[in-house]
Amino acid sequence: MKHFSDVYRHLRRKNWRQYALLAGCAFFSVLLITAYACMMRSPTILTVLPEGGDSRKQVMMVFVLAVLGCAVFTIYASGLFFRQKSREIGTFLALGATRGQLKAELIKELAALSLASCGAGILLGAPLSWLIWQIFRSMIVDTEEMVLRFDPQAFLIPLFFSGFIILMLFFMGSRSIRRTNIIDIVQESHKSEPIRAVPRWYGPVGILLILLGLVLGYAMPGVFIEHLQWYPPDGLTAVFYLPALIGLYQLLLHTVVNGWGGKKRKYKDLISTSMMKFQGRQTVRNMLVMTVLLAGAYFASFFTPMMLSSSGQSTANRPIDFLYHYRTDQNMLTKPDVQQLAEEYQVEITSWAEATGSILGIDGIAHLETESAVGVTYTEEYRALLASATMLSASDFNAITGSNLHLAPGTGANILDDEGATPWLSAGDVTHITNTVTGQEIDIDPVDPVHYSQLIGCFILNDEDYARITQGLTPEWQEHYVLFNVADVEASFPFAKALFYDIVDHSGPEVEVFSNWDPVERELEIEEKGSYFLDPENLEEHGFSSINYDEPDSSEFRLDWKYMPQFKILDQTETVKTMAVFLMLFIFIAIVCFAAFVVISFTRCMTIGLTNARVYDDLRHLGAPRSYLYRSVKGQVSRVFLVPTLVGTLLIYAFYTLIMYFNGDPAGITPSEGTGMLVCLSVIAVVSVILFLVYRVTLKKVYKATIDQKAP
Repeated sequence: MKHFSDVYRHLRRKNWRQYALLAGCAFFSVLLITAYACMMRSPTILTVLPEGGDSRKQVMMVFVLAVLGCAVFTIYASGLFFRQKSREIGTFLALGATRGQLKAELIKELAALSLASCGAGILLGAPLSWLIWQIFRSMIVDTEEMVLRFDPQAFLIPLFFSGFIILMLFFMGSRSIRRTNIIDIVQESHKSEPIRAVPRWYGPVGILLILLGLVLGYAMPGVFIEHLQWYPPDGLTAVFYLPALIGLYQLLLHTVVNGWGGKKRKYKDLISTSMMKFQGRQTVRNMLVMTVLLAGAYFASFFTPMMLSSSGQSTANRPIDFLYHYRTDQNMLTKPDVQQLAEEYQVEITSWAEATGSILGIDGIAHLETESAVGVTYTEEYRALLASATMLSASDFNAITGSNLHLAPGTGANILDDEGATPWLSAGDVTHITNTVTGQEIDIDPVDPVHYSQLIGCFILNDEDYARITQGLTPEWQEHYVLFNVADVEASFPFAKALFYDIVDHSGPEVEVFSNWDPVERELEIEEKGSYFLDPENLEEHGFSSINYDEPDSSEFRLDWKYMPQFKILDQTETVKTMAVFLMLFIFIAIVCFAAFVVISFTRCMTIGLTNARVYDDLRHLGAPRSYLYRSVKGQVSRVFLVPTLVGTLLIYAFYTLIMYFNGDPAGITPSEGTGMLVCLSVIAVVSVILFLVYRVTLKKVYKATIDQKAP
């Protein structure tokens, strides 16, 4: 070899595993971030995730966790690479090589490695997300709206992330060469990262801090909104989760250093515990990242069973097979039209009921919002005319539902869903009603609400009060309800589909509106601001999906059309189709986070094993039996792999239970939520089996790399 570069190249070939590990970690991190970003910013996804909605916030939250996890993972791999590289650098310096020569060679190889690995990750990220999406489409559901489209701007996120990796590698490489003490450089690869003595109270205190952080993080936004009348920025409310993160770190520290088996167990696992202590800092950091990633993966995976179980149970419990309503100014299907269509599809209608409701103005508390530098504040102001609700007379309600409700004059009853879990979808406690056509007004006293999910949003009045307040209403301020049952629900799907399309065809452009569109709110807002944000021409500008009669099978139409019918068999059969974008998005996110967890855990276990290979070899020469060595290896791998798995699983399930408990009003777990939580447990069981198999494979790999390797 004639040149210094030749020697450097030869050593690079000999130590190719170090380069492969660093390149693989960088490639995998950028690949995951690219795939996630392409999916998250896809127009296919954004059209069904409203701006500022909870679903989009959840997607962003898990994405932040994935970015932090991949960043920490890459930093760890880089630190490990330069620690192993330090002996080589120190030897060259001892032999007379200049720092300039080493820096030039190091920059060249880092540039080639980082650009190649990051570039490959960016290039393959979009095909990976497209491939996973296509697999989902072939296995779950395939519709026109499921065609995945990419936004070129989505690639800016992985480009920034790749820039961070490249700059981080150059910084760490330059720092490793700038050191002046050659002996320190040579010995860098043998330095440990011990943890100081950790008090045993770290464990229980860590658990308490975790619980405190989860409760504060979930509850404080509500405290700010309810008591301070302030919508704080999302980043500020996230601060209250910090105690949970600190507690998690303390819990992992205690587990790595002290364990949970008491003094007897401590001396039994003396070797493995001591070795864990000497690599404790990086180990605990990786375990923290793994725990957070696993929690994010489970959080995303719970969306599907919770949504399907809740929707499936509520649909199955509907007392009415077919229900649709329409404004009375529409040229809608008549009873003979529906009966004729039923005959064409050989469907027997067994019962039929109709009722006409009236759209009246109602009172309520208005939230007057004010933008500020630290969020949005609001003041509450009672208004006698705030919004609208569809009013039904008590006799009509009894006729169409089979109930026996009696309301005294001057009283009214709100309608909630069967479980009382979504009061915000109802009309609320109305005390003042206005006929916006004639200007007539009445005051009422609300009584205990009734429960009937299919009519949630309506309000019931005494017959005499209803007749008096509805005089003079024009057709556009009235809605007609049609309810009927059939002999064989399961066989009525073709009929339900045809009836749905006919209802859409008979609906005019004036009712081609979003579900929250309110005629009273519209009049008030146009009078005050000159436009209404939920009018069709303003929907997209304010982050809402547009409603289009030409796309009746789209998720946007099925979920957000104000006059969407409630057909039991249609909703049961096509729930997955309607929610397909949501389902596939969250399943994709879960897969990405689970994959990151597996790769990080496997890599960390392998590096711990390889780092301690010489120690195990010494123990073997001192007479330690293979059973003891295997137990020591298992003790290390199990802590690195199983502890984050157990902690992350328990924490996220407890947190999800907390969310479900306080999700409704009053607080509690509804039957449908309980069913969903049981299904989530089955998801945990399946994933746990898979992760255990990965753990066994990892244990075998580490065992082979340490105990079974030939002594040097």
